[in-house]
Amino acid sequence: MGRVKVLIRRRKFLFGFSVVALLSLAVIYIAPRSEVATQSLPEKLSDIEFWKIITDFSEPGGFFRSDNFVSNESTFQHVIPDLRKRAKPGGVYLGVGPDQNFTYVAALRPKLAFVIDIRRQNMLEHLMYKALFELSENRTAFLSMLFSRQLPEDLNEHATTERLFEALNTGEPDPELAKHNLKAVLDQLRDHHSFSLSPDDVGNIEHVYTSFVTAGPEIRYSFPNQYGWRRFPSYSELMLETDEEGQNHSYMSSEESFRTIKQLQTENRIVPLVGDFAGEKALSAVGEYLKEHGVTVTAFYTSNVEFYLFQTEDWKKFFHNVADLPQDANSLFIRAYFNNYGFRFPNQASGARSVTLLDTMPGLLQAFEAGRIHSYFDVIKRSSQ
Repeated sequence: MGRVKVLIRRRKFLFGFSVVALLSLAVIYIAPRSEVATQSLPEKLSDIEFWKIITDFSEPGGFFRSDNFVSNESTFQHVIPDLRKRAKPGGVYLGVGPDQNFTYVAALRPKLAFVIDIRRQNMLEHLMYKALFELSENRTAFLSMLFSRQLPEDLNEHATTERLFEALNTGEPDPELAKHNLKAVLDQLRDHHSFSLSPDDVGNIEHVYTSFVTAGPEIRYSFPNQYGWRRFPSYSELMLETDEEGQNHSYMSSEESFRTIKQLQTENRIVPLVGDFAGEKALSAVGEYLKEHGVTVTAFYTSNVEFYLFQTEDWKKFFHNVADLPQDANSLFIRAYFNNYGFRFPNQASGARSVTLLDTMPGLLQAFEAGRIHSYFDVIKRSSQ
């Protein structure tokens, strides 16, 4: 009887040991697979890969009524504290428009970012920014190059954003410096990176850069027609904006934020594309690329593009494109609403023409598939500050 008990205990021990061993092997087996999936996205893109993605994923350029040199959304930082709490670290960021994307990217720290805009000029403006980030050691050098203004030598990395723009706003553009800087930008893109820019592309970059130099930090959404009656915010004002608690999150707010964008630009991980949100190519190509590399969309900044899509049936095409993007329960839309229906959100900033909102991507798609989305206002109503 004693021998039987010993055998039973021994079998239980061996069985328990086997289960533990198998579980350990399972952990060892599963963990590397998960690690491989998250690391399958390149740590950086080569110049050839970067340019190939731009050329292969992009669509022919389309029309928009404004140059849209800078954002016209003064409340774009208001959602950043909530965005940081809700968005999953890593992943991929999608956006539209000019440099407000850098502020969201600096806040979210994605592994890769795509900025998709119907205007080819927007893609070229981002290439201009790319060169400027790569050529600039710090914020002072960057702003000096962007606007071709000499800044005081005593401005160092510890200077406040307010001090930087105070000095910038009192400076005058230097024509010779502007020529030198424009050449440096084009040399960086064509010679250093070997990007195949067409003569029209070069002309567009010259147009964008000259506009920034001429207007200075007061450049707004459109130039030279600044639409004073609509009071769009200037570049300077946008960089000095804050969230609702008074915290500035702009990519010019600190050297850390600047260096985050500089590193991503240097590693070719902010990729500008030409594409229509309702188009058949750009978003679809991005979705396939993300699926191939086992990553999901963390956040998709749409600005107020959906307002224009709802003027035709294109909004349905856009939502179908979104449905093909790899996402999870944490994937978020960031959108701007410009009071198009005369409706103001609770606690909307006094005097603000727009409000920035968050929405879950899966939640919107479920509402769309259930037939609960019929108008742009249906989209806005389900969003939150």
